[in-house]
Amino acid sequence: MPFDASYFSTNTYKDVSFARYSQYWWSNRFYAILARRYGKRGARLLEIGSGLGHLVGQLENRFQTYAVDVNLWALQQSRSIAPRSSLHVSRAEELPFANETFGVVIIKHVVEHLPNAGQAIAELGRIIAPNGMLILATPNLDSLLKPLKGEKWIGFQDPTHISLKPPAEWLALIRGADFSPQLVFADGFWDVPYIPFVPKWLQKLFFGFLGGFQAITSLVFLPLKWGESMIVVARKNRKTSDE
Repeated sequence: MPFDASYFSTNTYKDVSFARYSQYWWSNRFYAILARRYGKRGARLLEIGSGLGHLVGQLENRFQTYAVDVNLWALQQSRSIAPRSSLHVSRAEELPFANETFGVVIIKHVVEHLPNAGQAIAELGRIIAPNGMLILATPNLDSLLKPLKGEKWIGFQDPTHISLKPPAEWLALIRGADFSPQLVFADGFWDVPYIPFVPKWLQKLFFGFLGGFQAITSLVFLPLKWGESMIVVARKNRKTSDE
């Protein structure tokens, strides 16, 4: 499936609202806060798989912002949303940037789409400067409630999710690219309904409360198994004196 205009109205995007205060809006706000919290002001920041530009656009006042995506249509939409960002059509596995170029890289729900996710993570290790920060999110195969969904679990609903891996495998790849994870956590249970015969709105309140509280307050506290996404904040290791 191509990542074209139709992609943003099908599969996992089918019922997504891009309006202010929607779940999508709160998610982007949360990742923007993480970037500001762990990234140095004025640093070069790259979002890989920037989509329509709503996240990178929030960071233009704090960082020198860059964005890459394989979807030319999406990047064209981004020009009005992130007008000060440098936009590039590129694959995550072969990024058009020099070594140790960025202080912050965000790659939010991208690696699961890649045929060679390991190569992409190695590229992150190449382009992020020592002591720079990586913020990565991907579907969480260790989600505590995934068994209740079975084949209907959100991570299985997008046919372009071709590289789903357990958290331990992602963390091994991240460490292998010379990063030290600082935080590994989840985003809450938002893939309702989880149980039959209970109204969806009630399940959204019950199961989604903690994830919503984390997103709104930006307090990171949910254990890895307590959510449908795995989120990693990792620091690129410093070079030793003999390197």
